[in-house]
Amino acid sequence: MAETVDDKVSYFQAVTGISDPDLCTEILAAHNWDLQVAVSSITANPSSPSASASTSSREQGPSAPLADAEFVAPPPPMPPAPQQPQQQQPGIAWKLVTLPFYVVSGGVGLVAGTFRLGAWVAGGVLSRSLSLLGLAGQAGGDRLLELPPSAAEAAEFVAEFEREFGAGRGPRFVAEGFADALQRAQREFKLLFVYLHSPDHPDTPAFCGGCLCSEPVAAFIDENFVAWGGSIRRTEGFKMSNSLNASRFPFCAVVMASTNQRIMLLQQVEGPKSPEEMITILQRVVEECATSLVAARIEAEERLNNQRLREEQDAAYRAALEADQARERERLEELERREREAAEAERKRKEEEEALARAAQEAAEKEAALARRRQEKAMALGAEPDKGPGVTRVLIRFPTGERKERRFHSSAPITSLYDYVDSLDCLKAEMYSLVSNFPRVTYGPEKHSLTLEEAGLHPQASLFIEIEQ
Repeated sequence: MAETVDDKVSYFQAVTGISDPDLCTEILAAHNWDLQVAVSSITANPSSPSASASTSSREQGPSAPLADAEFVAPPPPMPPAPQQPQQQQPGIAWKLVTLPFYVVSGGVGLVAGTFRLGAWVAGGVLSRSLSLLGLAGQAGGDRLLELPPSAAEAAEFVAEFEREFGAGRGPRFVAEGFADALQRAQREFKLLFVYLHSPDHPDTPAFCGGCLCSEPVAAFIDENFVAWGGSIRRTEGFKMSNSLNASRFPFCAVVMASTNQRIMLLQQVEGPKSPEEMITILQRVVEECATSLVAARIEAEERLNNQRLREEQDAAYRAALEADQARERERLEELERREREAAEAERKRKEEEEALARAAQEAAEKEAALARRRQEKAMALGAEPDKGPGVTRVLIRFPTGERKERRFHSSAPITSLYDYVDSLDCLKAEMYSLVSNFPRVTYGPEKHSLTLEEAGLHPQASLFIEIEQ
């Protein structure tokens, strides 16, 4: 029986995931060691007293999660017990059941996050649009025109100093912040003279009026330094008093810019000083730093000269490049012009050749036509008749002075004379008339039908050719 009890306890542990054997023994004993009923009470009814007891026991004892998410069928009686029970994880059935919930909840979270992002973007766009339209941020626009706080404090100090000790007296304090004054001194290759004003100190009026406002001190400071002043009642003046460890007033200092946006303290002047003492101290500082200032000035001038030289070289290079480009453009334009002229000359030459060819062809055609015409006229004349009473002798003089003579029948028409002239290769003109001298008679188209006898040219006649214009 002991073996049977141990097997049931082991199997119950394996199925339910309860690691406490005493608790499993109590649950099995409460169900009369009916393994199927005990397992069903745990898996099917978690709110049963047995489950409550197991939950309370689990909270007090070692933690061992129950596999209550997976349905387990009742086991067959007395199966072999596993050697070592292991913790069971939720089964595939529970994962499939809970999967839609995770998907839906994740989708809802994504949609909510997207909605929040869209609302944030829309709010930013609306705010930017309102600011561009001038409907929002009016105060911010006014602040753009205001001086920085450090510059405003410096301007207030200068105004208060002049109001208390007289306008135009004392050093020319710059009305800008300490950092800007330090940069100004660096640009001008000077040291920065700092004066921290303590209005409540009893030595302040005498020091300002007797020392700072004395003409030699003020002139020396203006010539060799950039002067900056600040009241320790103001923010930047108070910060500078802490940075420079001002422990005694009146307080003056000479500083210069260093690396990494730091300052180098060259001299502190604490307590009241006479004008002679102040000038002596400042003169010594200037002499000690003169070499570095001159070197900085020379370096800056060399840098400026090098930059100017580079700019001049760049300008000269650009000018030379532009000149080369201009020459190249001119060369290309000249080349294109020559090519155009050559093409135009070639075109004209071809046109002239074509015109000459056409003229030669026309002349050849005309000559051929004249030759055919002469041949036709000669054939139309027939053979020259012999001398006799019905034969007329006609002498024709050409414009060239050449003379031609031929016999014609007296009954032949005047056109026979024209056909004779056309059959000869002595006249190039096509429009001409036959004319007699005495009396002058022109045998034009109106007389072509007359015979030689009717025209009064029988038995002989002398005619010349008159070219019509």
